[in-house]
Amino acid sequence: MTALVIVGLIAYACITLMNMRTKVANANETQASLQKQVEKIQEENAALQYAIEHQDDPSTIEDIARDKLGLVMPEEKIFYDSGQ
Repeated sequence: MTALVIVGLIAYACITLMNMRTKVANANETQASLQKQVEKIQEENAALQYAIEHQDDPSTIEDIARDKLGLVMPEEKIFYDSGQ
């Protein structure tokens, strides 16, 4: 009778241990995913901070005018590759 109880407790402990392993593995995956999100947001924040700190810099203003507004300097020639 006591052997049956001991076997039952061992079986219960094994099942509980396997469930805990699964939970730990899932938690590790979630942590890795969240860490990637944190790193991405930190990179975005750094880029935004740089933009704020250099908002009056003439080269930054020129980059914005060229990239986002499509502006060019006077008498500057733009060549487009039509071979694509």
